[in-house]
Formats: sequence, structure tokens, C-alpha cells
Amino acid sequence: KLDKEAAALPAEEQPAKPTKFETDKEKLRQAIRTALSSAASYGEFAAVLLQQGVTVKESRGRLSYLTPDRTKPITARKLGDDFDRAAVLALLEQNAHRAAEQTATVPVPEYPRNIRERLQGKKAVQTTPEKDGIQRMVDRAAKRAEGKGAGYDRWAAVHNLKQMAATVAAYGQYGYSPEELDAALVSANADLQDSTAKLKALNAAIREKKELQTQVLAYAKTKPARDGLKAQKTEKARSAYRERHESDFIIADAATRYFRAHGVSKLPSHKALQAEIEQLTAEKNAHYNEYREKKARVKELHTVKNNLSQILQGEKDREKKHEHER
Repeated sequence: KLDKEAAALPAEEQPAKPTKFETDKEKLRQAIRTALSSAASYGEFAAVLLQQGVTVKESRGRLSYLTPDRTKPITARKLGDDFDRAAVLALLEQNAHRAAEQTATVPVPEYPRNIRERLQGKKAVQTTPEKDGIQRMVDRAAKRAEGKGAGYDRWAAVHNLKQMAATVAAYGQYGYSPEELDAALVSANADLQDSTAKLKALNAAIREKKELQTQVLAYAKTKPARDGLKAQKTEKARSAYRERHESDFIIADAATRYFRAHGVSKLPSHKALQAEIEQLTAEKNAHYNEYREKKARVKELHTVKNNLSQILQGEKDREKKHEHER
């Protein structure tokens, strides 16, 4: 009924149809709401959006969102207050509290007293560590030497116990020997380098297409001046005409040199170039999800290896201390 009433209105009173940008913003809002409904951390939030091809970025305390079909991100300010950094982090914190309350009754597995026995023995039943839940252990002796106080040392002791448990659980889950852990780290680094190279290649391709698009557009704008030169009958008239339109011909000559240097014999249309740029951008956004996973994998393996070295060194130091006391 409302549609019929609106159709009956005069043209100047017709309600404005939403633009493509407004439609894109509404789709993006729906994607963000879906991600916020399940994520309990900023990392999970970004990962869920990446699965939908949306890249979230933070700059100077402000969030922006890049969709697969766009070359420029949409800022949170344009989406509304519910999508800015403060609102997103507040909702993620609420989700994290709810998740913590639901898992508060999960029993904690018992660990063998001797860490070395656990590392060298068979795998036991363990809780699965979070993907990005392992952090580097703190060298408490080094920090005390730097002048850190008793409060920091107490925090570091608790932190190290948590990371020790997470590290040992992850190591047991991998099922690696120390040599296999080193090999896995080498392989993960190689995968990350390949992924980085692909991203760089895509970025370079996008940059080249944008440069070509700029030159094509600039050259197209000089067409009236170039056509006017052809209409001049004498050399004197052509010379005078070029002087009057000098800036146009400088731009046209620069674009011609660019086309020649890059082997462009037939100029593509602006629409075709824009379609190529959007396709490359979509590929880059999709690949960035894979890149982040490989980067997180390398970081986790590095952290596990460093923490294991610190754990085993602590075991050796305690054994030496016990032998000395005897």
C-alpha cells in the first residue's frame, strides 16, 4: 500500500532511492553484526569478517572496513556509532565474559610434576590451546636485572605458569620431537614467504593497473585539444594552437611516453580497468586471510620453541641447585 501511495506522488515528492553506496553500507553492517554475534576477541572478529572477504583495519584508534568489491575502505564513522572501535570492543568484551562464565566449570587437567618427563613422554589427554593463546614467557632474572620491581615479578611468575601450561599442551598436541618442531618451523616460514610474495605481486599488479587507469583518464581528457590540433590547416596555426593548449599537450605527451614504455598499444577502457582492479582487490583480500593464518602459525611455533627452551633451561637450573644443596 505504501509503495502505491509513493508511486502516486509527483516526481519531485518521490522518496529517494538508496544509492549503491548506501546499499553496500547496509550489507557491510549486516556482515559486521554477524561477526560480532559470535566473536569473543578482536582477532576472532577480524577472522570471521575475512571469511566473508571483508578486511578490518585500525588506524589512529579508528576502524575501517574494506569489502571485496571496493578499492577504498568504508570508515566506521560512515556506518554509525554502533560500528566504531569503542562499540566493537565493548561488545567483544561482553562476549568474552559470557564465554568465560560458560567455561568456568570445565575441569583443569593435571600435569606431571616434572616438565621434562611430560615433554619427552607419550601424549596425554590435554585441553586444546587457543590458536593465538600462547605468549612468550618472561625472563624474570633479566627483568629483575633491568630494575623491575616485586609487583612485576609476581605478575611474571603467574604469566609464566599460564604460558608454560599452554606451551606444553600445544607441544603435546603437535606430537613433534624437538627436531620435528624445528622442521615444522622451517616449513611454516617457507609457506609464509610464499604467501607474502603472492600478496606483494597482487599489490604490485593493482598499483600498475591504477597507474594505467590514471594515464588513460588523463589522456582521454586531452582529446578535444588533440582533435582541435588536427583541424588546423597550416604549420603556423598548429604551432599557435599548441601554445594555447600547452598544458593539455604536456599531459598527452607524458601519457604517450608511459604507454610506449609499458608496451600498451591499445588503450583499455576505464570501465574495463576498474573491473580488473576490483577483481585483483578481491583476490588480495581473499589471500590475506590465508596470509594471516600462516603468519599466526609461524608466530605460534616460534613462541612454543622459545618457551620450551626456557622451560628446559629452568629444569636444568633447578636440578643443579638441588645437587648443590645435597
